[in-house]
Amino acid sequence: MKTLGLIVNRRKPRAKDVVDQIAGKARELGQTLIAESETAALCDDIEAVSREALVERADAIVACGGDGTMLRAARILDGDDTPVMGVNIGSLGFLTSIAEDGLDHALESLAAGDMDIHHWAVADAVVLSRGTEVGYYRALNDVVLRGGTSRVVTLDLSVDGDHVTSYMCDGLIVSTPAGSTGYSLAAAGPILTPSVNAFVISLICPHTLSSRPLVVPDNGEILITVGDTGGGLFLTADGQVGQSLEQGDCVKIRRSGKDVRFVQVPGHSYFAVLREKLTWSGSTRHG
Repeated sequence: MKTLGLIVNRRKPRAKDVVDQIAGKARELGQTLIAESETAALCDDIEAVSREALVERADAIVACGGDGTMLRAARILDGDDTPVMGVNIGSLGFLTSIAEDGLDHALESLAAGDMDIHHWAVADAVVLSRGTEVGYYRALNDVVLRGGTSRVVTLDLSVDGDHVTSYMCDGLIVSTPAGSTGYSLAAAGPILTPSVNAFVISLICPHTLSSRPLVVPDNGEILITVGDTGGGLFLTADGQVGQSLEQGDCVKIRRSGKDVRFVQVPGHSYFAVLREKLTWSGSTRHG
C-alpha cells in the first residue's frame, strides 16, 4: 500500500503529533500521504488533494481520532471499498483499533499487507414522502428517528412486509452491529458482535413496559411509517446527516450491498475492547 489517505480529527490535542509520527514512518516506508487541505496543512509531507481524489488515489485510509472520525471516514468513502485503519487519539474507541504506541508497527504491517480486513455492515435508509424518494442515507452505526419536542411520536413498524406493531415513544433506533454499542445500548438494546448479520431495533423511552428491543435479520427490509410526529420528527444517520420527517412519510432500511472494510492488527480482540470500554470487571466467587 503505497498511498495512504489521512482523515484526522484536528481538534484532538495530540492530532499534530500523531500526524507527524505517521509522516515520519511513511517516509521510512516510501509511502505517499494525501489528505484534504485542512489536514494537509498539519504537515509539509502531506499532499493536499480534493475529497474525490482522496478516495480515488488512496490504497488505504488512516483515520485518526475516535469513533466519530471513523464514521466520518465511512461517510467520505460512500461505498468505496478502500480499507480504513482507525488510529485512536485519546480515549479508547470501539472502531479505532490502533493505539498510539502501536502505530509504527501497524503502519509497517499495513505496508507489508500483513493486516486483517474485517467487513462491517452498513445500513441504507431511503425516505419516501407520498411514494417519492426524498432522502437517502448510509449509516455505519445507526439510523435514528427522534421527536424534536417533549411530546411523544407514533411510529408504525413492519419487517419484510409483516406488521410488527405501532409504538408511542420518543423515538426509534435501527442499529448495525457496529452501532449496537452506541445509542442503541443506551436504549437497553443488546450488543451484537461485528460478524452477526442482523439489525437491532430499539425504542427511545417507549410508553409501554412491554416494548422491547428486537433483533432482526439484515437480509430483509425494515419499514417505519410516521404517524403523529408530536410537533416534530427528525431522522439522522450516524448522528451526522439527516432530515425532518412528516406524518405519512416512510423510511425503508436495508443492509447495503457495500460494507466498510476495517483494517485491524492480527490478534485484535473485540471482547477485550468491550471489557475495557464498558469496564467489565467480571465476577469472583467466594467460599
